[in-house]
Amino acid sequence: MSSSNDYAHNPDHYGFQTNAIHSGQEPEKWTSRTVVPPIVMGTTFKQYEPGKHAGFEYGRSGNPTRNSLEECLAPLEKAKYALAFASGSAALTTMSYLLKSGDHILTVDDVYGGTNRFFRNCANRMGIETSFVDMLDLELTEKSFKPNTMMVWIETPTNPTLKLVDIKAVCEIAKRKNPDIICVVDNTFASAYFQNPLELGADIVSHSLTKYMNGHSDVVMGAIMLNDEKLYERMKYLQNAVGAVPSPFDCYLASRGLKTLAFRMQAHMHNGLKVAKSLSENPRVEKVIYPGLESHPQHELYKRQMKGFGGMISIYIRGGIDESFRFLSALKLFSCAESLGGYESLVEHPAIMTHASVPKDQRAVLGIDDNFVRISVGIEDADDLIGDLNQALEKAIPNV
Repeated sequence: MSSSNDYAHNPDHYGFQTNAIHSGQEPEKWTSRTVVPPIVMGTTFKQYEPGKHAGFEYGRSGNPTRNSLEECLAPLEKAKYALAFASGSAALTTMSYLLKSGDHILTVDDVYGGTNRFFRNCANRMGIETSFVDMLDLELTEKSFKPNTMMVWIETPTNPTLKLVDIKAVCEIAKRKNPDIICVVDNTFASAYFQNPLELGADIVSHSLTKYMNGHSDVVMGAIMLNDEKLYERMKYLQNAVGAVPSPFDCYLASRGLKTLAFRMQAHMHNGLKVAKSLSENPRVEKVIYPGLESHPQHELYKRQMKGFGGMISIYIRGGIDESFRFLSALKLFSCAESLGGYESLVEHPAIMTHASVPKDQRAVLGIDDNFVRISVGIEDADDLIGDLNQALEKAIPNV
């Protein structure tokens, strides 16, 4: 996607933070030479003559502000190409058009509730079958492939139980079965800063940019990154044909968010690890799940596959639904709200909120119980966050 002009930034020569600031942002692109790419709100573009244009025809098909964002996103995932969509779910929906009726998707069992809902209630109506499997079990994963499997959907770390899937191992199994199988990795929880699935064998990386990548809780957007030119051309066509594209203003906001991604992720990791260690020592907490802790079941995989981890923590508190409600209601700095990855700290109850659409029996298998709470640790002072969690736990579970 890089320009052939002499002024074009070559991301291969630079590091992550430099690319986050300069890729796709060259002032020489614009007549005004503005340092910050402009927000181009126009929906249509004057042509020199019929069929001869300056690279843009209609806002759904392409937009200068969106192009700048996509050019910035690609190198952050070690990719050649990137495409932006109106949401992470819009990206998922558009990718489903790579498949046809009669095809089969193999997905990890513990996925974002919206992904689960789409596969079960939307893709199936198009004749696309989906199997949910525990991909921590590689033998079971291999046995779950079918002759008509054409896509593998990996989410790691998973939402909300923070399991880690061995991307390289699962992609190798898929390609042995059929080289044409498309391996997609939802990298939302890790961000491009801490994990790069394309280097581990994935064909497409998917993000909800709403979360860590934008990081300011003011944009709903999705994106995919990939290296294969033919696959990119197919997805570029579908981006236009399906039409689930983001607004130029949202693209500007997401581009702004990327500029501080590296620093934010470092702060999220610092706070996340400190909060996770504190919660591990709290007698009112039965279990803490955080990949950066040595107690995490896939901690060794974490060290091989990831460069670090952010602020996502899942816990089981002592008690049940009543204690969970009291805990969430007693917090002062943590807002009880869906979503994650912003600078502010959030907390939610997956069984009732983000994963309510997952069938109850499936939630039980995954361990999404009444005393299960998901925490998105922000970048406030860590000691303040720990103090808030402790006082809320004391109020929710006084007799310990």
